[in-house]
Amino acid sequence: MTQLALGLMSGTSADGLSIALASFKNKKIQLKGYAEFPYPKPLAEIIRLAASLPASALSQLNFSLGHFFADKTLAFLKKEGVSPAKVSVIGSHGQTVYHGPRDRTPNTLQIAEPAVIAEKTGITVVADFRPRDIAAGGEGAPLVPFFDQTFFSSSSGRALQNIGGIANVTFVKKGARTLAFDNGPGNTLLDHAVRRLTRGNKDYDHAGAWARRGQIIRPLAKRLAQHPYFKKRPPKSTGPELWNETLLPAGFWKERPEDILATLTYFTAWAIADSYKLFAPFQIKEIVVSGGGALNLCLLDHLSRLLAPARVVSIEKYGVPVQAKEPLAFAYFGLCALQGKINHLPAATGAQGSRVLGKIIPGNTYLSLRGVPPKGRRGNLRKTEIASPARQARNDGRRRLHAAA
Repeated sequence: MTQLALGLMSGTSADGLSIALASFKNKKIQLKGYAEFPYPKPLAEIIRLAASLPASALSQLNFSLGHFFADKTLAFLKKEGVSPAKVSVIGSHGQTVYHGPRDRTPNTLQIAEPAVIAEKTGITVVADFRPRDIAAGGEGAPLVPFFDQTFFSSSSGRALQNIGGIANVTFVKKGARTLAFDNGPGNTLLDHAVRRLTRGNKDYDHAGAWARRGQIIRPLAKRLAQHPYFKKRPPKSTGPELWNETLLPAGFWKERPEDILATLTYFTAWAIADSYKLFAPFQIKEIVVSGGGALNLCLLDHLSRLLAPARVVSIEKYGVPVQAKEPLAFAYFGLCALQGKINHLPAATGAQGSRVLGKIIPGNTYLSLRGVPPKGRRGNLRKTEIASPARQARNDGRRRLHAAA
C-alpha cells in the first residue's frame, strides 16, 4: 500500500513554513502538493531572538509554533482536498533554536511542539530527529544527505547543493562513498544585511538584483575567507550561532548598500566553491541547487563561474520546487521512522553507527500503521471502554460485593 507522508520544514532563515506532501516508492518521489506559509512579522522576529529568550517565553514559543504548524497543515490539506486520515505520518523538522554539537555537552534544540501538531491534526508525527544522531556521537547535521543518496545518486558525479540559511552539500555517485557536510553560510548573512539595510522592511535580496548592482569589497571578502571553519575536515555542521553579524566590522555598514550585498553574495558563493575544491571526493559534473538561494540569480552566476566546467542547475529540472526538497526529505524520514528503518547517513554526521532518528507522537491511525489488526470481531483487539466516574463507582461496588461473598 502506498502511504502518504507530509513534511514540515522551517529553516534557519526563519522566514516561514514549507509543507510538502508525497508518496515514496521504488526510490521514486511522487509530489502530491507543496506550499509555503510566511511567518507573520512579529512571530518571525521572536523566532530569530529565540536563543536569547527566558525559559518561560521559549516554552510558549514552542507551543505557539506547534499551533502554527498544525493550523497551516490542516489548511494545506483542505486546499489539496486530502483528508488528514489519509496521511500516514508528518515528519516535522521544527525550528532550530540552537545547534551545539561541539559544546562540552553536545546538544541541539528544535521547537514547534509535535504533540500539538498530532493533537490538532490527528496525524502521527515524527519530530526531533537531530538529538538521536548527536547522542550517537554525530553532529546531528546534515541529515538531508540520506535523502539525496536515496533519490538523486547518479552514475556521474553530482553535488546536491542546498542554500538555505546555512549551505550544505551532498556529493553522490553510484559505486562511490557519499560525502556530505555544511559548506558554511547560506542566506544567513545576506538576509541579515537586507533586514538591517531596509530597517526590517525587506527580508531578502529578490533574485540578487541589489547585489548585482554593487562592487565586491575584496579586502572584507578575503578577511571572511580566513575563518577556520572552511579548513575543518568533514564531518562538520554549522549554524547562525557562528555565521552572524558579529563577523562583520562596524565600518562595513558605512559602505554602499549594493556593495555590502555584492560582497556577502560573492563570499557565500566562494565558501561553497572552496569547499568543493578542498573536499569533493570525485569530479563533479552537475550541481543541483535547492533552497531559497536557488532563486538568487547573482549567487548562481558566481557559482557557475567559480565551479566551471560543472553545470549548475536548479532542482526544478527534476520536478521539485526549490523550497520543497527539505520538507520532502523530512516527510521521507518520518515514514522511515514509522517503519523502523534507518533514516540518516552516519558518514555525513559522524555518528557511531546507523540509527532510526526521531520521536514518534502517535496519531489516530498509529496502531493500524504499525500493523495492529483493526477493532472488531476478526481482530485481536476489543474496543477499550473508558468508564465514566459513576460507572466506575458501580463497578468498584460490584467487585467489593463479590469479594465479600
